[in-house]
Amino acid sequence: MSKTTLTRLAILLATATTSSLVFADPQCTQQPESSWIPFATAKAQVVEMGYQIKKFKKTHTGCYELYGYDSHNNRVEIYYNPVNMHVVKEEKDD
Repeated sequence: MSKTTLTRLAILLATATTSSLVFADPQCTQQPESSWIPFATAKAQVVEMGYQIKKFKKTHTGCYELYGYDSHNNRVEIYYNPVNMHVVKEEKDD
């Protein structure tokens, strides 16, 4: 391989690695699942907070994740710490 090809490959690899980190889920907890609020209870709490659930799931990074709508019908994506339901990350469309 030429030096130019290696340089391009290195840049491509660095860009791909960086962009995948940008879109990675946050780490919410490292506590064992036995200390988490039960999934159904957490889901009910989200509804009680006024959110409409499109999708509610457990992530591989130790979070409960909500895709849905707030009380003003804005789209939201929220990551909760499943131990105490504190918001770790929130994205909202205004």
